[in-house]
Amino acid sequence: MYAERVLSGMRPTGSLHLGHYHGVLKNWVRLQQEYPCLFFVADWHALTTQYDDPHGIVGAARDMVIDWLAAGVDPRRATLFVQSKVPEHAELHLLLSMMTPLGWLERVPTYKDQQERLEHKDLSTYGFLGYPLLQAADILIYRAGKVPVGEDQVPHIEFSREIARRFNHLYGREPGFEEKVSEALRRLGAKRARRYGELRTHYQERGEQAAIEAAQRLFDEVPDLSHADRERLCGHLEGTGKMILVEPGALLTAAARMPGLDGQKMSKSYGNTITLREDAASVTNKLRRMPTDPARVRRSDPGEPDNCPVWQLHQVYSDEDCRAWVQQGCRSAGIGCLECKQPVIDGILREQEPMRERAQPYLDDPRLVDEIIADGSGRARHLARETMREVRQAIGLDYA
Repeated sequence: MYAERVLSGMRPTGSLHLGHYHGVLKNWVRLQQEYPCLFFVADWHALTTQYDDPHGIVGAARDMVIDWLAAGVDPRRATLFVQSKVPEHAELHLLLSMMTPLGWLERVPTYKDQQERLEHKDLSTYGFLGYPLLQAADILIYRAGKVPVGEDQVPHIEFSREIARRFNHLYGREPGFEEKVSEALRRLGAKRARRYGELRTHYQERGEQAAIEAAQRLFDEVPDLSHADRERLCGHLEGTGKMILVEPGALLTAAARMPGLDGQKMSKSYGNTITLREDAASVTNKLRRMPTDPARVRRSDPGEPDNCPVWQLHQVYSDEDCRAWVQQGCRSAGIGCLECKQPVIDGILREQEPMRERAQPYLDDPRLVDEIIADGSGRARHLARETMREVRQAIGLDYA
């Protein structure tokens, strides 16, 4: 059940560009066809570095959600929500902060890197130090088994796993745990209980991860098995206690380096972007003005595609025949730079056309976006409340 749940979020930065589409959103569109997905606007995370100027966050969040919808993220398939509309994130963050060693936060690789990169900002705040823990709470509150990340973000997932492990170790041993496990096994029935015992042996003696997934499928065969009993049986299988918080797994995504207009990685900070819904005239103008191989001063000068930013875009948008045409034509001066750019212009406009069409209803009636956010946030909050109920019980804060 949880092993299949996917969670991913983005800080609200306003309108997204093609780098976001190729690096993240295309993957989201694919994942929503395969898994139950939750995609959220990380507006509290924006405050970790933007606390002194928060006024544009709401507008940026709405623009970003429209871009998600334009890219093909489907609210009928995935749950789209805003982090701050699910206050349970903050509650879990607070409770986890009580048991998280300070050294764990200080050793997060991006902590010092970000401080150096954003040295013009005062980041000597708890919010900035604690953002990896808030990120862990975002994941753990939905018991997400899969978090799509690149290689550089794997340490954040491992941090979340360590937090879940520590929490379960501290609070997972409920009174009468062994007796309750025995009761849960009786509910499985004799045949399934024997199979469960075999899977437990496979995991604890041989470390077979597949045994955990097989056990989850076994539990699915017993529709009246309570959520609490499932968690007890999972914890017993893994040799801990009741597994209250699920250790997430990193769903590694291939790095997609979308080149910008200057050949560097496309980024707002470089001023080299094309936004997802940018109008055709602006896109065409930007691409026509792109720098090319500096060796081609005149139309008759031969060039070298590897030295030209336009060639990088051809590798994203052109087929093999077109790329061969560019290679031969540039080196022989058989084509000019404007001719070379036209297939890229056509490819980008072709990619953007359905995005503009999908976005238009939401631009015409912004209430549709608000309804999607409200509906998704309500569904997300239902899941978060289930987790927090068990978290409070485990800690002993379940007041009658």
